[in-house]
Amino acid sequence: MFRLKKLRKERHISQVKLAMELNMSQNTISRYENGEREAGYETLINIADYFNVSIDYLLGRTENPKVNR
Repeated sequence: MFRLKKLRKERHISQVKLAMELNMSQNTISRYENGEREAGYETLINIADYFNVSIDYLLGRTENPKVNR
């Protein structure tokens, strides 16, 4: 994912902590960050909700991190 690593580092969260919070493995987080794996819809929603950003921001489609609800 385009901005996952950036968001995680800005908030000083380790891959292990994020993986535990999202109920997935650290290896999966690493693969998302390195572009070796793509997240499904539910995972995208969970990550965007966790960081309180839009999915479009997470994927690099917009510079606006705000969630429009």
